[in-house]
Amino acid sequence: MATVFIPAALRRLTGGADRASARGTTVRELVDDLAARFPELRAALVRDGELPPHLAVSVDDVIASAGLDESVGETSEVHFVPPLGGG
Repeated sequence: MATVFIPAALRRLTGGADRASARGTTVRELVDDLAARFPELRAALVRDGELPPHLAVSVDDVIASAGLDESVGETSEVHFVPPLGGG
């Protein structure tokens, strides 16, 4: 199973878990698997069938150009990347 890393801002939706294992061959399938355990997580990760504009996803250290349709391997590491602030 792939390992999905949960951003700090969303950990309240996963009972505080900072990562979770999920099944699927695309990021969308991983989100579906996670949503079965953490139903509120889907609304934070998917809007109108796509990633919200303020959220990126990285699969194996590469920003996914296909968004939720990005392929995922059995041992992939997936990070949802919120916007960064500072300056």
